[in-house]
Amino acid sequence: MADSAELQNDFPVEASIPDGGVTLDSILCTEELRRRPCRPPDYQKENRALVALASALLDSQSNILQTLAETILDVTQCDSSGLSLLTKDDGGKRFYWPAIAGMWSPHVGGGTPRDFGPCGDVLDRNRTLLFQHFERRYPYLLPVIPAAEECLLVPFYVGGKAVGTIWAIMHSDRRKFDAEDERLMSTLGQFASVAYQTVESIQDLKLQITARERAEAAVRELANGLEVKIRRLVDANIIGIVIFTLEGQIIEANEAFLRIVGYDRADLVAGRLRWTELTPPEWCDRDARTVAELKMIGTVQPFEKECFRKDGSRVPVLIGSVTLEESETEGVAFVLDLTERKRAEAEARESERRYREVQMELAHANRVATMGQLTASIAHEVNQPIAATVTNAQAALRWLDSRPPDLKETRLALSRILNSGIRAGNVLDRIRALIQKVPARTDRFDINDTILDVVALTRSELSSNRVSLQTQFAQGLPLVQGDRVQLQQVILNLIVNAIEAMSGVSEARELWISTELNASNGAFVAVRDSGSGLDPASLEHLFDAFYTTKSSGMGMGLSICRSIIEAHGGRIWAEANVPQGAAFQFTLPSQAAS
Repeated sequence: MADSAELQNDFPVEASIPDGGVTLDSILCTEELRRRPCRPPDYQKENRALVALASALLDSQSNILQTLAETILDVTQCDSSGLSLLTKDDGGKRFYWPAIAGMWSPHVGGGTPRDFGPCGDVLDRNRTLLFQHFERRYPYLLPVIPAAEECLLVPFYVGGKAVGTIWAIMHSDRRKFDAEDERLMSTLGQFASVAYQTVESIQDLKLQITARERAEAAVRELANGLEVKIRRLVDANIIGIVIFTLEGQIIEANEAFLRIVGYDRADLVAGRLRWTELTPPEWCDRDARTVAELKMIGTVQPFEKECFRKDGSRVPVLIGSVTLEESETEGVAFVLDLTERKRAEAEARESERRYREVQMELAHANRVATMGQLTASIAHEVNQPIAATVTNAQAALRWLDSRPPDLKETRLALSRILNSGIRAGNVLDRIRALIQKVPARTDRFDINDTILDVVALTRSELSSNRVSLQTQFAQGLPLVQGDRVQLQQVILNLIVNAIEAMSGVSEARELWISTELNASNGAFVAVRDSGSGLDPASLEHLFDAFYTTKSSGMGMGLSICRSIIEAHGGRIWAEANVPQGAAFQFTLPSQAAS
């Protein structure tokens, strides 16, 4: 790994595009943030991140920028994160990296030129940018390893002026940044900006104390300065801030808090604001524990609760409290309004419910469509026992017409009729199970039996297409847990796809289905065919929705298979079969693992 000090010295302050260099637009993919699937917001995690930044602000030993880098690493699940700030001593000719978290942390202290680098591009355009392999344009980043697959950069403002960037990096393609990552980084950056200004102000005051040799006059000036800075933070109204007595009286609050609870300053001055009156009955015990913790240790970890508004309605909030150093009977609390977050969470849950309903509808439609492809085979499977029933019934009548009647042969014929009826009933039960539209179930079942039921339905289809079936089932496999019908749908899709894949093959058509125990004590299922095989270029997209290699396909079958397997805690993938054909394989956890 390249040394950060070396990188800092090697990066040119004045730089130009090298010969053969690529254009800026060729390494930008910012518009993809809007097109990529966006994960739902995790407001609990976001709240914890804001609390971590607030705690870093209160802790004089903390580095607010390093806390911000570590927080971004956590909430975006990236590989590296950090900040780039313009240098002050040379008029902002370069960026330096004061804080880095993750795999690039050894490079802290390094930097890039202002006029030829990703951070400069962000400030020039004054907007968020998403880069891919930026070292192709900026070769001086080649020694910085591991290399960046993607880098999301957001402008960092101090006092309304962009002075740097916040960035997050993926060193592999295990995940892609999305619009939620941009929103989170912007939100955290706004809060960190105010905190950073406050910290810088406090640092300035500390320098004044040192310069004046901690004289009494300087100490008083520091105290006054801190009060002004804290008051500025309170009046900024980013979050609600309250000063209260441990008996419950609210003696000071900023406009943000008054807005949250629907009171005005006249109510505050008149002494009409008390925690006991703002707290619903079911939260009184929690408030009592809060007071006890404040008296014992002087601080309370943030927690969620509800407060009464002046109009009697309720508002969800996040509250954290500490006692004031100069008074054991007073405390200060920050209050975050969670109304919008709760509403968004409810909308996300409703959206997820609707998504599951649509997914079930698609899965059912896919099952019915697949069964439609097997109409001839199913008719054959049903007709066989019916024909046998008629033949045996005719034979029984003949034995009864004999003189004397042959009751032994008649009994045997009736037994065969009974067996044929049971066989026909089993076929109809399998068909009914696959085409019925019922909610998902969670059962424990044997995966081998599940596969055999599907094989029984496709036996005639295999025969009419001259496909030889070979099975190899491991014995003693642990039971799997989930929806039996959904997993039968996966197996049915794979078998039908294999039959279609071999339709254009003139040589032997062979289908192998096997099960075995995998390394995690779950089930491993493989469906292999001797068809024309898979195009390597298509492997990455085979399971994408609406992607198909068939002229008449909808591109939903394999996508639904993946959704079903992943919903059961498993994984499905495809690869080339040896010596020819394709192999589709999936894993399922055991009942115990589930």
